[in-house]
Amino acid sequence: MWGRPPASSTPLDGVDVVLADLDGVVYAGSGAIPHAVESLNRAAEGRRLGFITNNASRTDASVAAHLSELGLSTRADEVVTSPQAAMTLLAALVPPGSTVLIVGGEGLVVEVEKAGFVVTRSADDNPAAVVQGFAPDVAWVHLAEAAFALKTPIEEGGIPWIATNTDWTIPQSRGIAPGNGTLVSAVHTAVGRLATVAGKPEIPIFREAVARFAASAPLFIGDRLDTDIKGAVAADMRSVLVLTGIDRPKHVLAAPPDSRPDFIVGDLRELFEPYPPTVVKGARTTVGKATVEIDGADLRIVSEGDRPIDLVRAGAAAVWDSGRAIFGFRMPERLYADPFFRP
Repeated sequence: MWGRPPASSTPLDGVDVVLADLDGVVYAGSGAIPHAVESLNRAAEGRRLGFITNNASRTDASVAAHLSELGLSTRADEVVTSPQAAMTLLAALVPPGSTVLIVGGEGLVVEVEKAGFVVTRSADDNPAAVVQGFAPDVAWVHLAEAAFALKTPIEEGGIPWIATNTDWTIPQSRGIAPGNGTLVSAVHTAVGRLATVAGKPEIPIFREAVARFAASAPLFIGDRLDTDIKGAVAADMRSVLVLTGIDRPKHVLAAPPDSRPDFIVGDLRELFEPYPPTVVKGARTTVGKATVEIDGADLRIVSEGDRPIDLVRAGAAAVWDSGRAIFGFRMPERLYADPFFRP
């Protein structure tokens, strides 16, 4: 990790490639998140812009078309998907041309066929592996076929099982919906096995993106601590958590060491603002005009400051630097108030 940024620098300083998650960062459902499109277009001035998504339901071409409709001129090869990362794993596990049982939609099927494998939906076809990804129309019958194909434990000669991702939830225009992690968990409950995961927070999808864009100083933008930020940390990539998707201020305060972003922003306009330094004096932590203080088991607000995001930053820095878990503190609800956009 790059460590804390120098005073007065913006999150974009020194960055050659901006890599953004999609759901919860650029859009929620089909609609753009406020300020996302114009901010990313501005970020692309003088640096490359790419996208990384765990959502396996659509092809890279369809994602690029959607982004272009929203105002982000994007080519298919500028979208890195979890099915693409899954194919890298699959190629190392089964022979070329093998039959593979697919649970998922077009985004996954297209990548499987592009990689030279044969797609089946039935366990009766003796597949060499199961690859599971999200699609809105995945039903019980598809999960059951995966379970039938995976009934033999791997240590007894069973076939590999790859999940494109295990996001528990996915932002939609109507709210938060179950993600692929819930579907993978259903199969896991039936067969008592764990899948190998290709997408975030695993490293392969980040390595694919770095290689594709020839990035030397990338910045990753995500809305989830457990997948986006944890993956960026594991990949030694500087990261931004934007509070327009899944994770909220209370999750930020409780973030474990392996899932802490370098920057926290309320929306993507803040990518261009000088990021205020964290100043620690004794038991007090100040970011901008917001100050919090640790007093034994209490985390108190000394000054709320003039920007809610700075209070979140100060509270997070105080908790993280203390080395104590969030449940070791009493804190006012105001510290994790949530005036930020949510899908």
